[in-house]
Amino acid sequence: MRETFRLSMAYLHTWLGLLVGFVLMAVFFFGSLSVFDREIDRWSVPETRAQAAPFPSFDRSVLPVISSVKPDPESIEHTAAEVIGDLPPADAMKVGDVGVYTNHRDPILRMYVAFDVPNKPRNANLDHVHVYGYASIDPQTGERLPADLQDRLQLGTGFFFPMHYMLHLEWMEIGYWIVGLAGMVMMALLVSGVVMHRKIFREMFTFRPEKARLRSTLDLHNMTGVLALPFLFVITLSGLLIFASLYLPSPTTLMRPLAKAQELVEASGTGLPVDPSGRPGELASVDAMMATAKARWAAKGVPGEVGSVLVVHYGDADAYVSISRDNVDRVATSETLHFKGSTGTLLYEDPPASGIRTTEGFLYGLHFQQFRHWPLRWLLFAGGLAGCACIATGFLFFVEKRKKKHAATRDPGARIAEAFAVASVTGMLIATGTMMVANRLLPTSLPAHDSWQEGIFWLTWLATLGHAALRSRVSANIGVSPAWAEQSWLVALLALSAAIANWATTGDHLISTIADAYWPVAGVDIVLLATAGLAAYTAVRLSARAERIGRMPSAIGKPAHV
Repeated sequence: MRETFRLSMAYLHTWLGLLVGFVLMAVFFFGSLSVFDREIDRWSVPETRAQAAPFPSFDRSVLPVISSVKPDPESIEHTAAEVIGDLPPADAMKVGDVGVYTNHRDPILRMYVAFDVPNKPRNANLDHVHVYGYASIDPQTGERLPADLQDRLQLGTGFFFPMHYMLHLEWMEIGYWIVGLAGMVMMALLVSGVVMHRKIFREMFTFRPEKARLRSTLDLHNMTGVLALPFLFVITLSGLLIFASLYLPSPTTLMRPLAKAQELVEASGTGLPVDPSGRPGELASVDAMMATAKARWAAKGVPGEVGSVLVVHYGDADAYVSISRDNVDRVATSETLHFKGSTGTLLYEDPPASGIRTTEGFLYGLHFQQFRHWPLRWLLFAGGLAGCACIATGFLFFVEKRKKKHAATRDPGARIAEAFAVASVTGMLIATGTMMVANRLLPTSLPAHDSWQEGIFWLTWLATLGHAALRSRVSANIGVSPAWAEQSWLVALLALSAAIANWATTGDHLISTIADAYWPVAGVDIVLLATAGLAAYTAVRLSARAERIGRMPSAIGKPAHV
């Protein structure tokens, strides 16, 4: 135990931040990008650049596509490893459920088809597993998009978003556990940070850039941490609660029999069949059900569009259709009505959520930000970047405070920490920028097109770590590693190149996208150009500081003072 409780918290804050900060930096950075994941999707797959539209006719646009959806090969491979015995041929798999959804930020209608398989799961806690097939539909024309288009990697939802919550580490779900551990450590860092800083309100507005580098860095660390404290706390807590069923014993493990019994009791009260009857049945007009749902929502004072349609037990006499309202104007989950599939009769309407369910839905909705409120969305984006700035300045303060002492004792600790810090800040930006440039320049006909993009990201990120490690050898003499400035220049170049590459390959330059009010692409280009300008400014300042310190007498023969 340290001399005082506050010093103990400072010790805990310092070392936990150093050990887990590298993971938290990735989580917050890619979480910030995920605030605009669907807009990034439009940028990365130009063929999907269209204006969002309300849910189209289910009968005319969706039903004809269902029969053409086939089991996805990757889903077959994944399910085969989870069941006992061999799966039946793909052509023999029967459609079980069909789900279709859209929202105000996505101009594409997404569909999944769950195919029933007779095999028993290897996991005794599971009742059954499915094989899935997917399709994307143009809501304007009702035509199914080509498979090569719908399967193409969308950078926002397909790479940046999963990077945020599981780091693309899928083996044994280790990525989820690493991010969960980092989230719990983040909660400890927030508490210990508040305990450390007794004058928290003064530090909220204190930034002295004219002071020594160590002082101004600590000021910036404190200011970004305090200003973003409510956001950091809520977003971290909600993220942990979303994955609570993975981290803690849950109904899928210890309480599975009780949960199954409760599911049957609830089903008997709703009139919704749990299992199919085994008798074939026709589906009544889903468009009529959608019209009824919208009329009921309007009568309740919450008019809105349909956000999703789920057909359970498709093709069976006991099929039912669940229609949910698009929660475009609210944070929590939306209303859902359930209709008998064969007649269109309303079977059940979800009752108002309990206090616990409402709280859960609010935290879930706030974390995923599917509502339409662009100023708040930008504030959430800024909050995520403030979290990144807090972590980055924490790295800098740790390194700068110890660099002189470690250089005198030939301890490599500060240099190693600085190399990882460089790779976690500018290196991550470089890897992201390189991936976006590759997305625009690699021909879509290239075999393993998506794998090339992902491979370029990881190799580039690894290369930035190597560069930072090599350049950290001289940081003891000039006070700051030249890798910071050098990689900042590269960030600026790549961000500018990505915007230019988008123009060159699609013709959608910034002037035209603003004139057409197509903000998904215009917004991404604006952020890229702003990043380029900020990175160039940072590089100039860092280079000037390094040159100034290099001319100081202390730089000759001994480490420079911080």
